[in-house]
Amino acid sequence: MRKLALSDEILMSVEKPARYIGGEYNAYNKDFDEFPVRAVFCFPDVYEIGTANLGMQIIYEQFNNRADTMCDRVYSPWFDLDKIMREKKIPLFAVESQRPVREFDFLLITLAYEMCYTNVLQILDLSGIPLLSKDRTAEDPIVIGGGACAYNPEPIADFFDVFYMGESETRYDDMVELYRKCRADNLSRKEILEQFAGLEGLYIPAFYEASYHEDGTLASFVPVNPHAPAVIKKQAADMREELPYPKRPIVPYERGMMDRATLEVMRGCIRGCRFCQAGMIYRPQRNRSLDFLKKAAVSMLESTGYEEINISSLSTSDYSDFKALLDFLVPYCEARKVNIGLPSLRIDAFSLDVMSKVQDIKKTSLTFAPEAGSQRLRDIINKGLTEEEILGGAANAFEGGWNKVKLYFMLGQPLENDDDVSAIPVLANEIAKTYYETVPKENRQGKCQVQISTSFFVPKPMTPFQWAPMCSSEEFIRKAKRVKDGVMNQLNRKSLSYHYHDDHQTELEGLFARGDRRVSRTILRAYELGCIYDAWNEHLQYDKWLQAMEETGVTFEFYNYRERPVNELLPWDFIDIGVTRRFLELEWKRAQEGKVTPNCRENCSGCGARCYPGGVCFEDQAEI
Repeated sequence: MRKLALSDEILMSVEKPARYIGGEYNAYNKDFDEFPVRAVFCFPDVYEIGTANLGMQIIYEQFNNRADTMCDRVYSPWFDLDKIMREKKIPLFAVESQRPVREFDFLLITLAYEMCYTNVLQILDLSGIPLLSKDRTAEDPIVIGGGACAYNPEPIADFFDVFYMGESETRYDDMVELYRKCRADNLSRKEILEQFAGLEGLYIPAFYEASYHEDGTLASFVPVNPHAPAVIKKQAADMREELPYPKRPIVPYERGMMDRATLEVMRGCIRGCRFCQAGMIYRPQRNRSLDFLKKAAVSMLESTGYEEINISSLSTSDYSDFKALLDFLVPYCEARKVNIGLPSLRIDAFSLDVMSKVQDIKKTSLTFAPEAGSQRLRDIINKGLTEEEILGGAANAFEGGWNKVKLYFMLGQPLENDDDVSAIPVLANEIAKTYYETVPKENRQGKCQVQISTSFFVPKPMTPFQWAPMCSSEEFIRKAKRVKDGVMNQLNRKSLSYHYHDDHQTELEGLFARGDRRVSRTILRAYELGCIYDAWNEHLQYDKWLQAMEETGVTFEFYNYRERPVNELLPWDFIDIGVTRRFLELEWKRAQEGKVTPNCRENCSGCGARCYPGGVCFEDQAEI
């Protein structure tokens, strides 16, 4: 029987002790001492959020499928346990084996969003692992970062030994094999990292050096170790293959952020929205096979008892076999009273046929993402939606039985003006009006509810908007107030509600998204001042971040507010995602001209993603 790392007294004194005891249904629970390679996967946020992460579940499955490897999990302790662990000097431990994190060979940290960066330092600190990579020894695990934020690793480069650029199914098995060989050859920590540098997709920050111009811009970024390549190439999985997938996902003790099964139908996107980092870094669009998805759906639902299955992708209605998948899922789920979640559906792709397939299953609200209120701005961001398509899609949804709609927009996008901002409540009002015009009074299930949500635009690396300036906090709030006032002036205002994102979080996210290595000093100083859980509005200590920025000489004016010339060397330019810099520059120019670029199925734009096998790039010919 496992011995828990925390005493009963401590567990009874903290909120939600089930976060820390492991042993969940479908967990592997491998014996730590029986395997030559031990990895611990970390999601640097609270347990309920981390257990819902699909990337975690895939890597957990992939590593534990190996006969020579055990993979455990660790999440950020909440404030109450954090305090106790520091006071009592209890090292951070993995939830299944209850072994200290520092005893593992690998600490794999997923970087799903920028605001988790101080939690990464919390994980290292509580584990007894030196915060800076340069201070680590053979006694410390190799700390590896991956995920969407790894595509600009520089603001946190000092804290990681390795970054993995790409999808886990492609390179991690090679890394484990190489590690076992290095260890058999008794190589030093530096020599192991030099061997890792030879694996395509692995970036070792210590082997590179940056220099800067007098104005603060990046002058050069070059390898300083002969084993390190000048360019790191993203790894993309071939979705035609049978890849690891959590067909028996862990069922957490605490109700997770997503209390449902997740069925990933494809990766990538054909749409080319110019603000969307995921749409660029995960190119090309690649479908999973229909047969695979059917088997995975049945296995997940039967092994968990979940009452909902979420169909997941960047644009689910673009999945080639979407109709056939629904034809299978609807009767299966209907018989078991399982709800089908359909996020990421494009408004123009909605049809009465799709609506009717799921109308007899428990209804939830539908989510649409017009992103901009005006046609002018939708063309600038390349959303590819007209108002006619938006209202037509909403009408189809209302006819299908829905009366609750969530609308997502962004404020502060490049070239946005006040008329574009004012168009947001006007469009929402038109959608509410469509409901009352479409659904006869006797068929209405209460009044229409249109929830407007605006986030603030953050320019992201690897997108056509990576050169764009970002609004200040004050400008964001001014725009949000304009939307709020506009909502109150609409005829159907009682059917409308409005919520907007935190402006201070957005400013910091912008700093981390496009920062360079100098920003790592700011993150470290903020952590020393007590900043953790910055992704949680109620725990963000903005004043301490401003203090850390002042002490380390980092400003929003330099990193956020200025437009960057296209010839400026960017901190992430050494990473090759397939999509070329030339394509991004062309898209930035087309945005400024208000020109729309067709989606990948309408016309290939030559973005560069064809360098990866399979997927939409090869639909016009036999698969290679």
